[in-house]
Amino acid sequence: MKLTTYTDFGLRTLMYLATLPEGKLTSVAHVSEVYKISRNHLVKVVNQLAREGYIRAIRGKNGGICLARSPGDINVGQVIRSLETNIKGIDCGSPACYLVRICRLKDALKQAMDAFLRVMDSYTLADLIGNRDELMVIFSELEPEKKP
Repeated sequence: MKLTTYTDFGLRTLMYLATLPEGKLTSVAHVSEVYKISRNHLVKVVNQLAREGYIRAIRGKNGGICLARSPGDINVGQVIRSLETNIKGIDCGSPACYLVRICRLKDALKQAMDAFLRVMDSYTLADLIGNRDELMVIFSELEPEKKP
């Protein structure tokens, strides 16, 4: 199973936000700088995470983003389901496949995907940041340099 970049960015954003002190706001621009990823792409991901209730996005001069729930209340499997567009494992219609009517591959892939999601359902965001101290060291090394 390979997650889309969109889901990867979503999970990484949640992990970063989970390492911040509770209630501390950061910006999409800052997170994109830390991970060296496209700000425009991350805006879309963050907007969906906010719509799904995983993060809180506050607009305005003193705005920013932060987790909307405790890391222990954010189920990784559910996050993946909300961000991934194709959790069937295969797209039988693009390009159109002539085997669709009799194909057993799609059923096998569905079972594999279900097993993958069951495993991911056993993890929360808190599990993913169980090594918070180590993550903080890496994040501090990735922090963009302050401009004078």
